[in-house]
Amino acid sequence: QVQLVESGGGLVQAGASLRLSCVASGRTFSGYAMGWFHQAPGKEREFVARIRWSSAFTDYADSVKGRFTISRDNAKNTVYLQMDSLKPEDTAVYYCAAGPIGSALKKYDYWGQGTQVTVAS
Repeated sequence: QVQLVESGGGLVQAGASLRLSCVASGRTFSGYAMGWFHQAPGKEREFVARIRWSSAFTDYADSVKGRFTISRDNAKNTVYLQMDSLKPEDTAVYYCAAGPIGSALKKYDYWGQGTQVTVAS
């Protein structure tokens, strides 16, 4: 059974940093991309960042470029999202997801339950 378990969310002030973690288990993820998405109240789920499990390829939404960094630790089966210079508009539930390389972003196979990030102004 594949599981993606997120942690690290919380309430912070604007300008602060948070690091989200996603521990993946239940299958081999080589050939997969791991992504972070967020969903604010009343809005659709949006792509934030992605990284390939077996290469250095990364990709970011324009709104987070230069502020967020995605990384992974293959030995720990964990993907991270370092979020710096947080803004109130970053407030959302953040989801970790996994899908075969080339999958449409919102059609990833596996999703976590999400972790809440709230940025106060």
